[in-house]
Formats: sequence, structure tokens, C-alpha cells
Amino acid sequence: MSNDTTQWMPVELTGKTAVVCGASQGIGLATAQHLAGLGARVILMARNKGKLEIALATLSEPSRHDYAVADFSDSSLVKTAIQSIVEREPVHILVNNTGGPAGGPITEAKPDAFIKTFEQHLICNQLLAQAVLPGMKTAGYGRIINVISTSVKQPLAGLGVSNTVRGAVASWAKTWANEVGPSGITVNNVLPGATNTSRLDEIVHSKAEKTGQSAADIRSQMASAVPLKRTGEPEEVARAIAFLASPSANYISGINLPVDGGRTLSL
Repeated sequence: MSNDTTQWMPVELTGKTAVVCGASQGIGLATAQHLAGLGARVILMARNKGKLEIALATLSEPSRHDYAVADFSDSSLVKTAIQSIVEREPVHILVNNTGGPAGGPITEAKPDAFIKTFEQHLICNQLLAQAVLPGMKTAGYGRIINVISTSVKQPLAGLGVSNTVRGAVASWAKTWANEVGPSGITVNNVLPGATNTSRLDEIVHSKAEKTGQSAADIRSQMASAVPLKRTGEPEEVARAIAFLASPSANYISGINLPVDGGRTLSL
């Protein structure tokens, strides 16, 4: 094996264009900021124009970047938004990231909740991936990275609808990885554990209301369940996404990567 260090590929994205979904806050925003810092042109996508404008201003060299407004509860809007992007320029990196559904036991879930969540996650992912695929093939470079959940390895209590649909997205991604691999395109899933975002706030407050415990106690319990004894930060998930988006991850595809401090019990 050669020791020539020039063969090492950097985590650097100059010349690449990335579309980051759910980019107005949380993991999506942290990812957009990190990819921009590595040299990529980033197009933020989310439903709230005002929040997108604020998010855009936080990126390095904001004038290099752009945003597209799309509500992921309506897949037709997402399709229109991504088509307008790919008509202007090729997309090399797609980060599928959408907020999870309301919690609750699966025994009480309404059929509409599954349908709505399936459209918001899997159908929107499909439309986005199909739209960017031709440009990735032409460029000979493509990264599709899906932010899902550790529930694809170990179902999480009280998140029945989410557990179900996240698992479907993981299988969808593995199938895509198998089909687009010959074109030099990788497809991977990043599985955040308990991460300090507004989504975690919602889960904490919901549990507090149901159990009568304080939010602080629930957060402490969540942290104690993690071998590293803390919850994660959006930036830590963003770094994993950035690595998978980079040339350094050329030979990594079809995997589920937990970023959870070791909390998931399965291998």
C-alpha cells in the first residue's frame, strides 16, 4: 500500500452544489453552515421564507448561496421547488432532512398520520432524488444523505408513526444505493440520537405533560441513557453529514450511521 499522502482526499467541497432540506433550523441549518464553510454552494430548502432568509445570512459568504421555499406536507410544492433548481444548475449533494411527526403509541395512531408522514418523508425524498439524479450522473459525483433516526435500528418508545416510516425510508435508501452505485453516486443515512433541537424540545415537553415529571428530569434521563452521558449538538450531526458528502467518503454507500453517543444498543 502506498504511503503517498497526496492520495488522501480532504473533507472539502469547493465546486459542489448542495441542497439541504429543513435548513432553517436545527440539524439542517447546522449542516448548511458546515457545508458552506467547506466551500460548497448551498441552497436551503424549508417552508418558512422568513426563517430561510435569516438562516441564509448565517452562512459564510451569504451571497454565494440561495434558498427555495417548499412545504414538505405538500409533495407537489417540493417537486416544483427542486425542478426550478435543477433547471438552473446541477446538484451534487442532496441532504434529505424533514421534521418528524407528532409522538404517540402506534396503537393509537390514525391512518392519516401514516399517510401524511409517508408523503412528507419518503415521497418527498423520492421526488428530490429523482430530480437531482441526472445532474449527478453527468457530473460523475453524487451524494444523497438522509437524516433519519436511530429508530431504524431500535424502535423508540412513543414514536409509533415515526418508527414505521423511518424504517421505510432506510429501506428506500438502501435500494437507491444499489441502483445508482454504478454511476459513482452514494446514498447513506445518518441516524441522530437525542440532539438539542426544537424536535427534542417537543418530545421532552410531551413526556413531561404525560408523566408529570419536570422537563429537566426528562432531559437528565435522556442524557444518562447515553454512554457519553450527554445529548448531542446539531453541529456534531452536521460533521458526519459533511464527511459523507465529501470525496473522502467515495467508498461508503448504503449504510446507516448512528450519531448518538453510543446510545443505540444494536450493532
